[in-house]
Amino acid sequence: MSGFAHHYSLMSDSPQQDRGPVPDRSASSAAFSPLYQQIKGLLLQSLDRGEWKPGEAIPSELDLAARFQVSQGTVRKAIDELAADNLLLRRQGKGTFVATHHEARVRFRFLRLTPDDGQPPVSGSRILDCRRVKAPADIAALLDLRNGEAVVNMRRVLSFDNAPTILDDIWLPGSVFKGLTAEFLASCRSPLYALFETEFGVSMVRAEEKIKAVSASGEQAELLHVAPGTSLLRVERVSYTYGDRPMEVRRGLYLTERFHYRNSLN
Repeated sequence: MSGFAHHYSLMSDSPQQDRGPVPDRSASSAAFSPLYQQIKGLLLQSLDRGEWKPGEAIPSELDLAARFQVSQGTVRKAIDELAADNLLLRRQGKGTFVATHHEARVRFRFLRLTPDDGQPPVSGSRILDCRRVKAPADIAALLDLRNGEAVVNMRRVLSFDNAPTILDDIWLPGSVFKGLTAEFLASCRSPLYALFETEFGVSMVRAEEKIKAVSASGEQAELLHVAPGTSLLRVERVSYTYGDRPMEVRRGLYLTERFHYRNSLN
């Protein structure tokens, strides 16, 4: 999902309709990708620069077609892909908007824990700790930081229907998340990713996960209100903002007595 360079070349996939300017033919293999993919990359670049903020409408397909000197159909295909990626939201009769984690349909798209009975639970979050520390080597590598560079380390318990269900350890780049403290978090009611958008200008747009079965230690068991040795699902997630820049490492321990991990494979 990496952005395109500022000097770009649009190679038309429909010569009779799309004759966009080609200021730089030198270039990269991106110049030979389908035209709608190039437009998608340029739209991502605008999103990355903050030209359109989360929750705001983007220009119409006609306006974007004129801007990029391509057909409206090419723009529509690029927007369709961004909507399928949950980066844009189409609203019938209103236009296309930048997705925001304040929206219910986007808020929990990275959380794949699903109740066995299918009934949406009432969620709650309790921050256990939030402090600035030197990045451990493994966390620094995942966040593309130097060893020992400052990170914010947060620990919290997520509850569903008042039952502790997820114990999260979260690491964030300290240079980006300045001012993120336990006191600040206690004063906020927004979900974390919505908070990151609003207060720090960071949109999490995709994530990669690794999943493993583990047993609860004594401390973990106490926090999740289960017996030591209880089977848990460990989910390590690395979340990225635009340009494929890693912005979060999250290691969660999931209690699955009433839940299962659900994913869609395309």
